[in-house]
Amino acid sequence: MDLFVLRHGKAGQSYEGPDDSTRALTAGGKNEIRRVARWMRSKKIRFDVIATSPLTRACQTAEIVARSLGEKDRLEIWEELSPGGDPDTICYHAAQYGGDAAVLIIGHEPALSMLIGRIISGGDSASLVLAKGGLAKIRNYSFNKRPSGDLQWLLTPKQMMGMD
Repeated sequence: MDLFVLRHGKAGQSYEGPDDSTRALTAGGKNEIRRVARWMRSKKIRFDVIATSPLTRACQTAEIVARSLGEKDRLEIWEELSPGGDPDTICYHAAQYGGDAAVLIIGHEPALSMLIGRIISGGDSASLVLAKGGLAKIRNYSFNKRPSGDLQWLLTPKQMMGMD
């Protein structure tokens, strides 16, 4: 399985409190995600499922990607992709799509970077940062007793734009 991990685009000012879940993408964040989605389309990247956190900024990111790729029917909301969600539940859920699947998960930091690190290192020893709008690809993803996979790439939006 190929597991893709996308951090939501740039959103409005961060603030504490329950209303943080409604924080939306900025105009610049939407444009950057549109460019990322066009890059995915140019590389012929397709997904069996596009799973997103239920928070507004992640849902907007997922909708832009799904629309660009013509895969709106593949959108799913996974509560476990919310901040504070259980990484083992995310890993288990993704693995349910089978060995030949391509799964995209969209969420938040620092959880996504920790999740990638856990998958590629088997523990908490890997340290990396997924930029806003950044995309990672993990090949040979599986989840038996623990998640595992090989990091193929970890790209910022600027790097993707430089590869066109």
